Amino acid sequence: MFQIITDACCDLPAEILDQADVAYIPMILTLDGKEYVDDLGQTFDYDGFLKSLQENKQPTTSQINIGRYMEYFRPHVENNVPILYIGFSSGLSGSYSSALQAVELLKEEYPQALIYCVDTKAASLGEGMLVMEAARLQKAGKSLEEIVEWLETYKMNLRSWVMVNDLKHLEKGGRISKAAATIGGLLHVKPIITVDTEGKLQNVDKIRGRNKAIQKIIAETAHDLDLTIVNQLYFAHSGDQETAQQIFKELKAKYPHVPITRYSLGPTIASHTGYGCFALFSMGKNSR
Repeated sequence: MFQIITDACCDLPAEILDQADVAYIPMILTLDGKEYVDDLGQTFDYDGFLKSLQENKQPTTSQINIGRYMEYFRPHVENNVPILYIGFSSGLSGSYSSALQAVELLKEEYPQALIYCVDTKAASLGEGMLVMEAARLQKAGKSLEEIVEWLETYKMNLRSWVMVNDLKHLEKGGRISKAAATIGGLLHVKPIITVDTEGKLQNVDKIRGRNKAIQKIIAETAHDLDLTIVNQLYFAHSGDQETAQQIFKELKAKYPHVPITRYSLGPTIASHTGYGCFALFSMGKNSR
């Protein structure tokens, strides 16, 4: 037996992770000088948070430090339970580096500790998809090493297509350069971003008009979709329930026999994407 652990940037609801026997490490964000815990929907006031985003407030987020990783890893290590940590992209946060350092410190105390860390090079439900597949494989009887091999083999097939209203939140949060963000202020232009091989955000297109931008991310998802790797689509959004429902219906019409998992972007991720972000996650035929 081994324990799968992830972090709140996977954007999966806490109850879903509980059902899958996956532990998670909350993230911390600050808004109007007050700290909040991103606990995947257990206590966080998400509606109030969305209202703040609509008012153009800029939350800030903090990476998970070494001490907090040790706090969450240590009980399993002390009980000789191996750990598989599936983490937020190292291209977007220093959290993964902190996890590796925490593992080294724990191994100084517990040389026999078995801890695998996987850098998903992904965010939100892209990371969440990999977490759920790992949990599924665990329940199917696959070994820890087999699951790590699967994750390392297929994580670069993960596709992330994201439409944001503008790039100001990503720029202010340091997730995209100021030069790349300049198009965000253009009238009716909706930036299209994806995640590259380093797990970083790349602004790849600018589409005039919201509906055309939505059709763009749907088309890009369909372009090299490989349902033999994971027979499922994941769809995340920050607010704008009406448009989100429209996109969901379009996806269901296009893929009537494919399960589509839909959840809100968590507050940590939405702090950087802003209100009205839509993101599609799937597996592609080739590596990024």
